[in-house]
Amino acid sequence: MSTATIGFIYPDHAAEDDYPRAAGLLGVELPVAHIYGTDLHAVPELLDLGSPEKLRKGAELLAPRRPDAVVWACTSGSFVYGVDGAREQVRGLAEAAGVPASSTSFAFVNAARALGISSVAVCASYPDDVARLFVEFLAREGVSVLSMSSAGIGTAAEVGTLTAPQVLELAVANDHPDAEALLIPDTAMHTLEVLPELEAALGKTVLTANQVTIWEGLRLAGAVPDAAPGLGRLFAERLIHAGD
Repeated sequence: MSTATIGFIYPDHAAEDDYPRAAGLLGVELPVAHIYGTDLHAVPELLDLGSPEKLRKGAELLAPRRPDAVVWACTSGSFVYGVDGAREQVRGLAEAAGVPASSTSFAFVNAARALGISSVAVCASYPDDVARLFVEFLAREGVSVLSMSSAGIGTAAEVGTLTAPQVLELAVANDHPDAEALLIPDTAMHTLEVLPELEAALGKTVLTANQVTIWEGLRLAGAVPDAAPGLGRLFAERLIHAGD
C-alpha cells in the first residue's frame, strides 16, 4: 500500500468529503486546501477561480503537508482556459508547488487514455455554454463526445446538494448507448459513494470528477495503491502509472 501524500486545491465547499472517503479506501494521504471565489458556473467567474494567484495560494496552503503531487480539483476552472491555457495553468501550479501538478480536466483525458477509451458521453451539471467548452477540450485531446447533456445548474453549492439517487438518475438519463464511458465533470458533485451503482446500472465505465482527480494525483506521484473496486473500474484495474 502506498504512503503517498497528494495535495488537492479545491474551490469553495461542496463535495470535498469525497477525498477523505477515498483516502480511507486507498490508504494514502489526500489533504485538501480550499480557495475561494464566486461559485457561479459562468466563464468570467471560472477564469477568476482558476487564476495563477488563487492557485499559488492553494499551493502555499498545501506546502506544510509536503505533497508528492498537487492537483487543481476543478474541471470547469481548468477547461474554461482551453487546452493551451490549461497546460499553462498546470505549469504555473507545478512551479508554485515545486512538485508535479495537473488539473481535473487533464485527469479525465489521462484516465480515458489509460482505459483505452476514445468515445464518451458527457453528463454535465453546468449550463450549456460551459458544458460545451468541456466537449471542445476533450475533442482537442482526442476524446470523441457522442452526446452531451447540461443540467443547467448555476452554482457549485447547488450541485453539492444532489443526493446519490439524484446523481444516479441524472447519469442513467444522459448516457449514450454507443459511448464506451460516461463522464460526469464536476468536483462539486458527490459521486464516490455511488460509483459502483452507476457502473452497474449503465453497464460501462463511469468517470467522475473527484474520482479522476484523485487518480491523476496518484499517477503523477507514481503511487500504485491496492485495487479499490469501490472507486470504479478506474481503480479496480490498478492502471496508475508514473509521469506523463
